[in-house]
Amino acid sequence: MEEWIKLISNVGFPIAVASYLLVRLEPVIKDLQRSISGLTVVISKQNEVTQRQVMQVLGKGERES
Repeated sequence: MEEWIKLISNVGFPIAVASYLLVRLEPVIKDLQRSISGLTVVISKQNEVTQRQVMQVLGKGERES
């Protein structure tokens, strides 16, 4: 039982800090992802690139054999 208490006291604080930071930063990361997606669309339209070509460059499209 004492081992569990030592484990929780040693590991509990870092887990709590990591969880707090994850909760606080998640909305920021999602906003950044939306911004990057929007910029990708704008740049591709300016350069007359199709969505299929963008997806191929990102590795999400059909792969050529």
